[in-house]
Amino acid sequence: MIYNVSIRTDIVNYYTPWLLNRLKEGYVYSRNPYNKHQVSKFDLRPEQVDAMIFCSKNYKPLLDHIDKINKNYNILCQYTITAYGKDVEPNVPSIDESIETLTELSEIIGKERIAWRYDPILITDNYTIDDHLKTFEYIASEINNYINYSIFSFVDMYRKVKINMPEIIPFTGEDTQYIIKHLGKIANKYGIPIQTCLINEDLTKYGIRNSACVTTKILEEANNIKFRKIKHTGLRDGCRCVPTHDFGAYNTCPNQCKYCYANTNQRLARNNYKLHNPGSPLLLGKITEKDKIIQSKNKRLLLRDSKQTVLF
Repeated sequence: MIYNVSIRTDIVNYYTPWLLNRLKEGYVYSRNPYNKHQVSKFDLRPEQVDAMIFCSKNYKPLLDHIDKINKNYNILCQYTITAYGKDVEPNVPSIDESIETLTELSEIIGKERIAWRYDPILITDNYTIDDHLKTFEYIASEINNYINYSIFSFVDMYRKVKINMPEIIPFTGEDTQYIIKHLGKIANKYGIPIQTCLINEDLTKYGIRNSACVTTKILEEANNIKFRKIKHTGLRDGCRCVPTHDFGAYNTCPNQCKYCYANTNQRLARNNYKLHNPGSPLLLGKITEKDKIIQSKNKRLLLRDSKQTVLF
């Protein structure tokens, strides 16, 4: 089983003590966001986990623990660093702080296990196309020796994004092609393999490879492992990533990013965060009498695993 930690909230940045408790106890509960009384129980024992994909905008809270996690699990860390300031990402560290933390992370676990996400790309009066290209080049010049590859995508204009960030200027076809062309040029200048998320067209002419954000091949090369043949069904329409299980929760991320897809509104996320208990098997709340706990089927996907399992 492959876990995603997490696309629903920034577990690494805000819930690391809870995550460490879950790894130590060897299991986690995850409430179905579409059926609130259905709770899945996932097995987190190292010998039952094929890989863990971490997604965060700040790995600093995990730095003291990531080496042990890496020794127990096959991992990949996706680190998001964008051009935006506190007006768009209020509780996210600055670009230079993030670069420093990414460098430390890379020195601990190795560059082969780190992907840099530059997404979502959006434009406003304060964040122009030229601003993005200048910032992308600055970050690329600083971290090119500390990452395995980079990923970019354009903002999805969900209804809540339109409500929370009306200042976004719609892209034209010329805008996207211009950005794609120059991101590819910059990435290749610094020797960074670059690919897209949810853009299903051949961009190899711009030096951009055709791949999903996370595939079995990427995980294999990062951890010296071998998977069975797995159909890459993705997480949503247009996604070609390897299937994963997420045990995060919506409306719980204190990053407060204005473009956030996972928070319905920021006040709800702030209130929910206050209800978090690091000792609970659930990220948010507790098990009630009405809840039905379902033990998730744990089908192993690996043919070869190089890890020497060391239990927490």
